[in-house]
Order: sequence, then C-alpha cells, then structure tokens
Amino acid sequence: MEEDSAGGSPACFAHLLVDGHPVDPETARDVARFRRAERARLLKLRTLRADHRERATACLIEGLDRIVAPRAARTVAVYWPIRGEPDLRPWMCRVHEAGAQILLPVVTAKDAPLEFHTWSPDCRMARGIWNILVPASGEPRRPDVVIAPLVGVDETLHRLGNGGGYYDRTLALIETPPRTIGVGFAGCQLPTIYPMPWDVPMDEALLSDGTHLKR
Repeated sequence: MEEDSAGGSPACFAHLLVDGHPVDPETARDVARFRRAERARLLKLRTLRADHRERATACLIEGLDRIVAPRAARTVAVYWPIRGEPDLRPWMCRVHEAGAQILLPVVTAKDAPLEFHTWSPDCRMARGIWNILVPASGEPRRPDVVIAPLVGVDETLHRLGNGGGYYDRTLALIETPPRTIGVGFAGCQLPTIYPMPWDVPMDEALLSDGTHLKR
C-alpha cells in the first residue's frame, strides 16, 4: 500500500536509455558537460597564425602520404573543412588524380547516419544540412578508409568531434568496418573523453607534429 501511494516503480527502464544504451542519465550529463568544456578549449587552440597553419597542414599531408597509399580500387572518405579543421583538399586532389575514389560525408537528416558520396575536384557542390558543402549528386558508397577531423583524441583513440555523434553512429553500422584515421593539429590529445557505449574509437590518429598513434 505504501508503494502504491508513492506512485510505485517505473513501468520500464526506458528512462535509463541514452541513445538506445543503458546509461545512468546523470553520468551521461556529466560526460556531456566535460566534453563541451574540452571542445571549447581545444577549438580555441585551432586559432593558428596563417604560416603555422600552413606548416602544420603540410605535415599532416606528408603523414597521410606515408600511411595511406592511393590505389585505383580504393575509396577514401575525407571531409570538407569547417571550424578551423585541417584543410586536406590539396591531398584529396592528388589522391583523386592517382586513381582512388574520394568520398565526402553527407548528413541526410539530423541524428541519422552519414552517407558517403563521390567527390572530384570538378564536381558540382551544394549546401547541405548545417550549411556544409557536399557533392550535389551521387550515390552512397562504402569507404575503405575514413579520415575524420579531430577536435580532440584520447589515449584509447576515442575521438572528440563537433558533438553531433555522426561518425560514431555511422561507423557502428558498417558491417565490415573501414580503416579509420583521425587527423588533427598538435595539442589536441587528452587523457580520456570518458567513452560512452556508443563511442567508436579510431584505428589510428595522425597529428601535425608527426605523432602517429595506433590502437
């Protein structure tokens, strides 16, 4: 009778599910607050002088040349740079010219998995969701390699991104996982992002000071 008068227990555990995973809601909120603060701190570090940014980006491109060999049958997903991310478009052009297929991520709907569409230096671009440039047409392709921009990366190679969760959501659904490489400017490492059940670690991380981490 006392339980009845107090309203009883919840009928199910749906209130403990976060993104479909059983997670303590308070823990999820604490982790989200921590990540917002770290994201803001690390984004400030991207404010580099033009000459420093040029040298750092050149170092990243040299590193990619060493670890990702372009092949005619290979599909490589890269990204269109926003918010001070390393600009890999010169490398994308070279890899395309070498015969590999370059793909760009496309957000088709909020909170939906990404699609990867074919890009070429002369393809027509359009403004997608979040106003990011994406190929104006093209069918989804499966990438062999995914190169994702890092806001931060921790010791277990879990990636701190822009906060939408799109890469994690997408990579978790690919039946045969692609090789995943996070790229970022030096200084973006941190001990942990407090990984949650839905976070997917990178296979490798490449930083602009030559650091190359592998899982």
